[in-house]
Amino acid sequence: MSGPTVGVEIDLTWWEGRIEQWIRFGAAIGETRLDRRRRTLAFAPGSVLCLVRWAAGPYGTIRSELDILRAPAAGEAYTTRPCVRPGAECLALVRGWPKVQQALAAIDRIEAAGGAPVETAPDYWRHLHNRLAAGLAPRDYGAQRHHAFVLRKALDRGIEP
Repeated sequence: MSGPTVGVEIDLTWWEGRIEQWIRFGAAIGETRLDRRRRTLAFAPGSVLCLVRWAAGPYGTIRSELDILRAPAAGEAYTTRPCVRPGAECLALVRGWPKVQQALAAIDRIEAAGGAPVETAPDYWRHLHNRLAAGLAPRDYGAQRHHAFVLRKALDRGIEP
């Protein structure tokens, strides 16, 4: 599955009640099933995705993490993350179940408003990360904020808005 078109590969494990890793949003361009509990998904360069990792021990949850990542293009810098090869640009890193729930709720609100999380401004995901890290509620991602992002992208490409 590796090749010049692959930006990142994500290794996922699903062992009900022990280790549960899944993609909350993002469009994979390929999938390899390793066995009934493990698979690898490939994402194109520039793809935005949300990886959720949860693990339990004998006395309950031992890990709850949510990462919003952007797959790097060839030559771009990236950060290494567990389960992510070779690495990705980290837009938001959320730790602890209460904060993960808040991040999932923010994603749900974007979808309920008719937006697509993969098309959301990277600045919003950084905002989400910073607000949750500070113990504050993130602001909602609205139509005005998205419109400003679309205009910024058009100007960056030299396209008249």
